[in-house]
Amino acid sequence: MKRFTRFDLAALCLGLAFLYLPVLLVVIFSFNASKLVTVWGGFSLQWYATLWQDEALLEAARLSLLIGAGAATMSTLLGTLAALALAHGISARGAFPGRQIFAGVMLAPMVLPEVILGVSILLLFVLLEAERGGLTVMLAHATFGTAFALVVIRAKLVTLNPDLEAAARDLGATPWAAFRYAVLPALAPSMAAAWLLAFTLSLDDLVIASFVNGPGATTLPIKIYSSMRLGVTPEINAIATLLIALVAIIVGGAAWLQSRLAVSGLAPPQN
Repeated sequence: MKRFTRFDLAALCLGLAFLYLPVLLVVIFSFNASKLVTVWGGFSLQWYATLWQDEALLEAARLSLLIGAGAATMSTLLGTLAALALAHGISARGAFPGRQIFAGVMLAPMVLPEVILGVSILLLFVLLEAERGGLTVMLAHATFGTAFALVVIRAKLVTLNPDLEAAARDLGATPWAAFRYAVLPALAPSMAAAWLLAFTLSLDDLVIASFVNGPGATTLPIKIYSSMRLGVTPEINAIATLLIALVAIIVGGAAWLQSRLAVSGLAPPQN
């Protein structure tokens, strides 16, 4: 086995510093008493107190959370249905016609530039004469979130033993009952992971939301980007720190859920 050398340690430290040092600086300066974000003026929580008095920023955060939850739910449902279609669309005669085309179309939003995706969705809403707002942003986020959910759920689905569903059918279960009791419990961890991934992608999106949002539908990334045109303020550092904490809680909760499912036998343990 290859030994872990000092060069490996130095490369690891440099990589972690490159990734997380900017994030750490944002967290540190969110507790800065000085209004100048580059000058340390002592420890203070005043910017968090000021943040809770900013109604526009809080409304943007609330809207982003609602849009993210709705888009993640739609992405998970559509991704699950698409994964089942791709996995079960193979019979003794082979795959259903157009299976590869269907897979390519579903996964296309992962590789399309966000600008192209945003313009195309905008043109669709204009063609349909749909009023742009929070709903259009949610549908746009669900469009590209479905592709990521499909990848996560399909990766788990192809590893499932097909004999489980077949045995349930042999015992007299209906197709829905066989799926509910034999397949769905095994897919639950991957569906939860897909939901969290789609929620994070929606919460982070700026480009697509800037194309399809409307009056009164300013999401948090758009609000932060608009505020930063006048310079970085301590309030932006504070809201960024809260978002980092939210993501950390979500990731920690997902890891805890995965470990609990592994202990209960509903999910395979992670190496």
